[in-house]
Amino acid sequence: MKKWAPRVLLAAALAGLSAFLLKGDVWTFWTWWLLAFLMGMVAMPVTGRLFAGFEDKGWMFSKVLAITVTGFLTWFLVTAKILPFTAATCIGVSVVCAVGCGVLYHFQGKNGIDCFPSGKVNLIYGEEILFFIFFLMWTYFAGFRPQAYGTEKFMDYGFMEAMMRSTTLPARDLWYSEGTINYYYGGQYFAVFLTKLTGSKVELTYNLMRTFVAAFAFALPFSLVRQMSVDRLKGSLTGKKRCVPAVAGIIAGLSVSIAGNMHYVVYSKIIPWLQKLQGKEADSYWFPDATRYIGYNPDVPDKTIHEFPCYSFMLGDLHAHVVNVMFVLFLVGLLYAWMRSVRMREAVIMKPGRKEFWKKQLLIPHILLAAVMIGMFRFTNFWDFIIYFVVTGGVVLFTNIVQFDGKVKRILAVTGVQAVEIIVISYVVSLPFTLQFDSMFKGVGIAQNHSMIHQLLILWGLPVVLTVLLIICIIWEKLRGGANKSLYKLMKAISVPDLFAIVMGLCAIGLIVIPELVYVRDIYENGNARANTMFKLTYQAYMLFGMTMGYGIFRMLVAARKKVFKVVSVIGLVLLCWTFGYFGNSVYAWFGKVWEPSEYKGLNATSFLSNDFTEDVAGIKWLKKNVKGSPVVLEANGDSYSGYERVSAMTGLPTVLGWYVHEWLWRDDTADLNEKSADIESIYTSLDEEYVKELLEEYDVSYIFVGSKEREKYGEALNEDVLKSLGEVVFQDEVYSTYILKVNK
Repeated sequence: MKKWAPRVLLAAALAGLSAFLLKGDVWTFWTWWLLAFLMGMVAMPVTGRLFAGFEDKGWMFSKVLAITVTGFLTWFLVTAKILPFTAATCIGVSVVCAVGCGVLYHFQGKNGIDCFPSGKVNLIYGEEILFFIFFLMWTYFAGFRPQAYGTEKFMDYGFMEAMMRSTTLPARDLWYSEGTINYYYGGQYFAVFLTKLTGSKVELTYNLMRTFVAAFAFALPFSLVRQMSVDRLKGSLTGKKRCVPAVAGIIAGLSVSIAGNMHYVVYSKIIPWLQKLQGKEADSYWFPDATRYIGYNPDVPDKTIHEFPCYSFMLGDLHAHVVNVMFVLFLVGLLYAWMRSVRMREAVIMKPGRKEFWKKQLLIPHILLAAVMIGMFRFTNFWDFIIYFVVTGGVVLFTNIVQFDGKVKRILAVTGVQAVEIIVISYVVSLPFTLQFDSMFKGVGIAQNHSMIHQLLILWGLPVVLTVLLIICIIWEKLRGGANKSLYKLMKAISVPDLFAIVMGLCAIGLIVIPELVYVRDIYENGNARANTMFKLTYQAYMLFGMTMGYGIFRMLVAARKKVFKVVSVIGLVLLCWTFGYFGNSVYAWFGKVWEPSEYKGLNATSFLSNDFTEDVAGIKWLKKNVKGSPVVLEANGDSYSGYERVSAMTGLPTVLGWYVHEWLWRDDTADLNEKSADIESIYTSLDEEYVKELLEEYDVSYIFVGSKEREKYGEALNEDVLKSLGEVVFQDEVYSTYILKVNK
């Protein structure tokens, strides 16, 4: 049998399995996987240079780079009013970028530069198979609970539908027809960009985007930590130890993408076991409790949030912090590639003269790209803009300390200039967003509440202990080995992967400490002051910890000289793997019997309408099919997280006012919102025909939806005769009393 035959057979088996599991959805699934594969391959002339020291040349990172560059350029050109937001624009920008990569590849070939991972076919094949498996797994699970209904899914799905309808960005706010979306909508934008690029439908790609991100949440940490392990342990990788980098990468990928936290271990396993020993009935476990612990058990006023990727992928939200997972992981990999290249260049190349010095420091491709990405975070997930500016700053500082021989003035000068460079570039590239965005920032407050020590230990004890242990192990080894005790000499003696792991670990620890000290003030200040700050900061801490633990455990197991480090690493590995059980628990609790393919419902995110909004489903479908552009469709407004705004959410058509608390957060003008709420009630209930007509004209209402929620809210006060006198019934449900009026203008 040919050497490549097993690979072909495995690929064919996975293709057949995906067709069997996903049924009709498999075509869209294959389209997205193939698009990512082709875009990544085309971008390799760029990626291969940025990740030149990686054995795979950044193969997995290349997919995200291609999506980032083409998507961001499209967004920039659209928001700058240069091009319309259409499928043709998305395709055109992507083709131009591909041509640019082709030209670059041509010149690289002439200069003998190999940007592809030649000789590493098995590695590339293995990474691609792992990516496909995780993409397929999450997509299959999503088909058991595909509905874009519950939590904030109406908002996420509605943003996508609104942008699909719009040729400009930001799109018209579906819940505030007089304005555009005033929120960091970049996550949903990239989902729409890929939807338009592939000619897919939002009904399917809403779910496909979150499973796509979930696959990267495994693949990118795997690639990064595997390479870090190769770099650190290459002298020790003999015999059975050769598999250590791959295993470390797998553990890191699993830690970021499917692991829970120790709350699962304590409350799902240990406490029920102790209860059984005492003859008591064991408590049941509900997987969201791992994200709602501080403030909830015990019940105190200080309610907080500490979510992590697996919970997000399970729940099915397509919020900003979820989509941005793949972008922040790319940035972390990029920073390691830069730190590594600096150290390698230091060893083989003479330092530049004075005339070239500042030019080289200001034109570093990795730093320039990092600056652009940090700027992009302002509209994909604003919190990550701040977080990863600090993380990037930490990497830059540590790298400069080493490369400039501990010379304080030069270190501070270069680091300061590069920090300014990053800030300036990030602000410039995000201008099309910030110029149209009204900030919700109200300042920083001092935390009045603090988490209980045992709760912090349960949530963060394992990663903090392993991180601190790794740092102690690294420093102890260098000091014991005779390294100079000065900061520069010590850092110079530490290997690049060890130093990078220290940066990640310290940043993660800082992110969990900050909410105990301060919080960002917003409209939730009087109820859950720390909730949003803890949520956004610890979400990123979780991912940084996942990669730090994946690297640190195996680094200590193989290379640590003192037995205590190895023993504690084994214990840590056992506990970390135990948290992976959260995945199985939550899959069963949320998706049900996933081992029975016949229970697969499909990826259509709007399929719930037939059961949950039986009276309205036909009217919603009529609007999606027959109404083009973004005319205003009036529907009853209601509270956030409720079934209200089902029409605007499912069609992307703007209504006068939608979920109250969300618009309060985005607009911070309750007087305006209250006025609009009263006007909507008047339109639906007033018997003054002229007054109703004036309000319809004021809000430029084109259609009026009268269905289940309107009857539920206004009941007998509903002024149907008045409404029908002001428009024409263009849709009437044959079974239910739902109808749609087209307003006379």
